[in-house]
Amino acid sequence: MTHAHSGGTADGGETGTADLAVRGGTSATDAVWAALGGDPALPERITYGGPSGVAENPLASRLPVLPAARSAVAACALAAAELTARRTGRAVPDVRVDDGAVATAFRSERHLRIDGRAPSSFAPLSRFWRTADGWVRTHANYPHHRARLLAALGLPGNADAADVAAELAGRRAVEAEESVYAAGGLAVAVRTPGQWAAHEQGAAVAARPLLTLEDIGTGAPPRRLTALGDGPGPLLPAAGLRVLDLTRVIAGPVATRTLALLGADVLRLDAPRLPESPDAHADTGSGKRSATLDLGSRAGRAAFADLLATADVVVTGYRPGALDRYGLAPEALAERRPGLVVAQLSAWGDHGPWGGRRGFDSLVQAATGIAVVEADADGTPGALPAQALDHGTGYLLAAAVLRSLAEQSRTGGTRLATVALARTAAWLLNEVPAPRPVPRPTDTGPYDSAPYLTETPSPLGTLRHALPPVAFEGGPLNWRRPPGHLGADAPAWDAR
Repeated sequence: MTHAHSGGTADGGETGTADLAVRGGTSATDAVWAALGGDPALPERITYGGPSGVAENPLASRLPVLPAARSAVAACALAAAELTARRTGRAVPDVRVDDGAVATAFRSERHLRIDGRAPSSFAPLSRFWRTADGWVRTHANYPHHRARLLAALGLPGNADAADVAAELAGRRAVEAEESVYAAGGLAVAVRTPGQWAAHEQGAAVAARPLLTLEDIGTGAPPRRLTALGDGPGPLLPAAGLRVLDLTRVIAGPVATRTLALLGADVLRLDAPRLPESPDAHADTGSGKRSATLDLGSRAGRAAFADLLATADVVVTGYRPGALDRYGLAPEALAERRPGLVVAQLSAWGDHGPWGGRRGFDSLVQAATGIAVVEADADGTPGALPAQALDHGTGYLLAAAVLRSLAEQSRTGGTRLATVALARTAAWLLNEVPAPRPVPRPTDTGPYDSAPYLTETPSPLGTLRHALPPVAFEGGPLNWRRPPGHLGADAPAWDAR
């Protein structure tokens, strides 16, 4: 691609640019970069572009999905470029943000093919349902969530969608929400943005920043980052860093997939009996290794302690407090491993009455008002054209880790980074500028996903997958290793 810099500054809501033609920070990107504590001059290193038509297809939405997606990726790529500069002693490399790459990556699970097979979609009981006074959204993709949903509704284990529809039709939405959650299942009442703003959890989320970065431990000296060599390979700002990945589904694995792209040794750890979608793992497992570890056993805790002793980053994606009994609360990790970066992802945030609840992108969209904004003409709740809360939060979390590493190289300390799907939803609903056109000196034509997809042989079969959207001058273009089978690796680090 050529660089035809206009010398101007693009507003955060432009609908698309062509051939990397607009340079400089966008208002949305600038806000994210400020939340990350970055140098306000660095967004001028970003060049935006790509094919036209991305905002209309495939990211057509009443909300500014493309500007938000673009800004999350831009901030992540800039954080990677900044860390590269720290490790090379050179200027911060130019960052490239291609709308086509962003749109394709934000729908990566839909583009995935495994030996030509499309991935499985939502389960039959994961959907919107009419209630006596509105709508409710359920999530029952995992067998234990399906079983708990049916139990909460007083239905047998072999009940089908018609049975659930009939039962929920006679219940109030909030009553269904509370009874299903009390049973350990997943359901939320569909709310308008105003109703969510008035809700206690909505108010708690709105009072928090988009993301938080804080020092939770003193005494750790500045992080020593070895210099990156001048070899023929790509610049890998996370090379030599070890990341323990305790995340599942999409958002957390997108963050750790990005760290793996940038050179980190990422080891994903799953409980032996906790189910996970093989297709989700195939989509987000690139660049990583995957092991099972029972933290409830003495041997598992000892193995984790050995891994933690030389880890640089721990990323968790379970509901707040769920891992505390294993000694994995941020403060406990800081005490056990001074100088660590702890990155926490949650659905609803760690404040407010829902702070300890489980959640998924689809449920957060329903609760926060996004489903109402995106509703069909007949009033049926809708959804964003991508699981943008998951993907966007994943790139924000990866950016927070990279910025924390850069700051540690100056000041030391033990860092905690936190993000939440509900806070990303508030950002999308209320803070990202609405789209407006910007001039294009050229037009490369309509969006086509083909240039942003590739095929890779893997232990799972031949994968067709999205290429990474995080790009900077001299950086990697693809992952170094394909995903393997879930839990197929030993719980041990690669030899340095």
